[in-house]
Amino acid sequence: MKVIRTANELTKVLSIHNNIGFVPTMGCLHEGHLCLVKKSKLTNEITVCSIFVNPAQFNDPKDYKLYPVTIDEDITKLESLHCDILFLPGVEEVYPANYQNKYYQIGEIENLWEGFYRPGHFQGVCKVMDRLLDIVPATDLWMGQKDFQQCMVIEKLLVLTNRKNITLHRIETIRSNSGLALSSRNQRLSDDGIIKAATLYESLQLVQKLYQKEDFTKLEQYAKEDLLQNGFEEIEYISVIQKEPSVVIAAAAWIEGVRLIDNIILN
Repeated sequence: MKVIRTANELTKVLSIHNNIGFVPTMGCLHEGHLCLVKKSKLTNEITVCSIFVNPAQFNDPKDYKLYPVTIDEDITKLESLHCDILFLPGVEEVYPANYQNKYYQIGEIENLWEGFYRPGHFQGVCKVMDRLLDIVPATDLWMGQKDFQQCMVIEKLLVLTNRKNITLHRIETIRSNSGLALSSRNQRLSDDGIIKAATLYESLQLVQKLYQKEDFTKLEQYAKEDLLQNGFEEIEYISVIQKEPSVVIAAAAWIEGVRLIDNIILN
């Protein structure tokens, strides 16, 4: 596996390839990320995984500072999968001195659910993905379903930036045996917190089971009460997201000072 830190070098290496899979990450890799790399390896001629903790998408500076960094372990994991290239840029490489900020017209999704509770987050996501896709001439983009709304934003970005040649693949959420969605943020939880955090998925499953039979407002309230009784400190939202052809129940909640998100597709 080649570890490349500059856009110029990556451009040269990729110039001879026409079928490129791209897995953008912020590191602290888990089986969910590795599944994306495996899918790309099966589909694409060459696979690029990037690790870049993007400061532009953190509306809370404290959250940015606390984000776990495990580069050595990440490299070992990617090497075990025979990933072709790890792109490991610094902030100055992604956002050079001549970088021009843009505003992305992504519509109402910017202010709903994740966007409402994390103002500016999706502009930061668009900013980094637009820049990374300038550097990596991907034909296939591999992302996880856990970040369902983010995938919706990236779909919109691809249209806005006229990148019709890129296919976005949204891969099913990878979970632990308890049902907890794998996340880099899970590393910040205690052993007890890990056990209690599984309640988030259990609550979504209950909403999924009764969605067609009960008033959603009542289900939402019941799920919130269940989470609070199981150690969650705050529930930001439990909502229905409709994105044809999918209907999704999504949630965001805090436990032990860590913000977790999850979702279940109903159809």
